[in-house]
Amino acid sequence: MPLSTNDREKRVRVNRQIRISPVRVIDANGDQLGVLPVDEAIAAAEQRGLDLVEVAPMARPPVVKIMDYGKYKFEEAKAARAAKKKQHVIQIKEVKYRPGIDDHDFDFKTRHAREFLGEGNKVKVTMMFRGRQMARIDLGRAVLDRVAEALADVGKIEFDAKLEGRNMTMVIAPK
Repeated sequence: MPLSTNDREKRVRVNRQIRISPVRVIDANGDQLGVLPVDEAIAAAEQRGLDLVEVAPMARPPVVKIMDYGKYKFEEAKAARAAKKKQHVIQIKEVKYRPGIDDHDFDFKTRHAREFLGEGNKVKVTMMFRGRQMARIDLGRAVLDRVAEALADVGKIEFDAKLEGRNMTMVIAPK
């Protein structure tokens, strides 16, 4: 099975997997040992009880470093976990309205939409029409405009109101 370019970039050559000779060798302390044949570099790494790891395969000559490969992999995985923990996945939360909504219900639902935007999520505002309400789409549009106006300080309209069947939807993203 052929590897994708992303998999090829992630694979790191260690010790005997390094075939290109000569290589630029960097000591465990970060000091340069110079350009050496691969066999000498591996011998120098084994002498210190460490591994020879290719850090810049595209350089000419390739750059290798003498280090503890197990510790290197552990630190890399730890950094990846920390980065994943810090990222925030944006979700789309939905708030549904009806054309003849009362003031209290409007305020209640809009307050929830404000909380969702405050958390960094997008809000999909849905106006649901039933039966004869389809004849007065302008009433639903007015409610959606009122929602957009009420949330203008914390969000901006990403997708304007659009009628899809019996529902009119609008997406508001956090500022």
